[in-house]
Amino acid sequence: MEIAGPRVHFLSYQSAEQWAWAGAVTLAAELRRALEQRPRARLLLSGGSTPGPVYQALSRAPLEWSRIDVALVDERWLRPDDPDSNSHLVHATLLQDKAAAARFETLTRTGRSVEEAVAAANLHANQVPDAVVLGMGGDGHTASLFPGMIGLEQALASPTAYVAVDATGCPGSGPWPRRISLTPAGLEPSRMRLLLIRGEDKRRLLERAMDGTDPLELPIRLAFTTPGARLRVHWCP
Repeated sequence: MEIAGPRVHFLSYQSAEQWAWAGAVTLAAELRRALEQRPRARLLLSGGSTPGPVYQALSRAPLEWSRIDVALVDERWLRPDDPDSNSHLVHATLLQDKAAAARFETLTRTGRSVEEAVAAANLHANQVPDAVVLGMGGDGHTASLFPGMIGLEQALASPTAYVAVDATGCPGSGPWPRRISLTPAGLEPSRMRLLLIRGEDKRRLLERAMDGTDPLELPIRLAFTTPGARLRVHWCP
């Protein structure tokens, strides 16, 4: 099923396999288009348990991966090789097969302070993302911007692409409150936005989010209220 609107283009798939391949094909097409127009393409990825199958399917795409820069939407304040980091997920799922030739930028690095990490992320962000993959938590968070988070209003209004955040007290952050996150300013210039979600609960939550515009209540709203590209949503049960 496909539902198109001015802010959101919603596509639903009957199976997880269809959903994963559709996401991979969508991203591959955007990256191929970018490589036809520019020397390099840039892809920003989210972590979590949902997008892995899409990344695995995308890893087999016949692209010039050596010309593609892969970076992160957000990261927990962990070493890049920590099994709970988003970097580890990307290595295990995307940076395999043909995509092993891509250039990967981690947000954290051993011996680098959080201030240095954010500064490096903002320097890399001068290259406009061709595609940004977003996720959505059961609390309505996206990237590492959580409802009720300390400094959420400041993060949403930040002029920089990345900020350090403190999600202490936010259940959705689990045991990792210290994080680095993309902001609306970092999302705005992106040429394509793709939200990957699964399950009836997430669908209902997205519908609720689309009934309002305040990202302080549900940060996922920044995905479709931030000026720029229309949000594409891929959903399956």
